[in-house]
Order: sequence, then C-alpha cells, then structure tokens
Amino acid sequence: MLEYYFNLRLSYNDCMDYYHGRYSSVQVVEEGGKSIRFSADHLRPFVTSLGVRGRFRMLLTPENKFIRIERVA
Repeated sequence: MLEYYFNLRLSYNDCMDYYHGRYSSVQVVEEGGKSIRFSADHLRPFVTSLGVRGRFRMLLTPENKFIRIERVA
C-alpha cells in the first residue's frame, strides 16, 4: 500500500466549482514533492461551510488505484 500526505486549503466557493462540475479533478503536491491528481469526488466528505482544510493521507494500491483519503489533522 502506498501513502501520501498533503495539505489542502480550498474555499467553499472553490468546492462549489467542483460540485457543479466546472472541474473534475484536484492536483496536490504531496510532502515528498510528488504531484498527484485525483477525482474531486473524493473530497466531498470533507467539505464544510469553510471549504476543505487540513492535512490528509491518501492511500493507494501498489498499482496506484485509489483506496481512500483520510483527514489526519
């Protein structure tokens, strides 16, 4: 299993752009410097009235298939 840690700070309005389909993916730079792109749908559980904020861990299979994202801080 692969894991990547990253920080994310999106405003509520930015989240609404994803929700309304203006964008379909999010690109982040994980703490090791690797750029990762994933479906914006994976962030829906973390959207609040402030948007999405925090430190997250993404888990992938060895074949780079998505398992889950967890908020860690």
